[in-house]
Amino acid sequence: MKNALRHIVSLMMAFLVMLSTMSFTVDKHFCGEHLVDKAVFSKAKTCGMQMSTSAENHCCTNEKVSVEGQDELKISFDSFDLHQQVFITTFTYAYFDLFESLPKQIIPFKDYSPPLLVRDIQLVDQVFLI
Repeated sequence: MKNALRHIVSLMMAFLVMLSTMSFTVDKHFCGEHLVDKAVFSKAKTCGMQMSTSAENHCCTNEKVSVEGQDELKISFDSFDLHQQVFITTFTYAYFDLFESLPKQIIPFKDYSPPLLVRDIQLVDQVFLI
């Protein structure tokens, strides 16, 4: 139970970090006061009426709302100087070199079932634990 709870909390924290750093745009198209279409990540469909270039002659409006995510969590490898890049590279290489894979264990009898007991050996030999 404790291990499952830890996995659930870690997944929720990962999604929280992902959602807080993600930015997106919501595009809305209004015809008068009526919302015709709303689109996320793409352009909203129009109502089919031609919008004129002068602002006072048309009834359709487009509204774009951008939600920017935070950039503090972005770490670029290029922002480090040469000594820091060498340290990170050698540390990562040495860390992953610590873990060697175990040789595959071959169990020759895993496909065979044990023999059937024909008679009770303890009863035949009259060997009883007291």
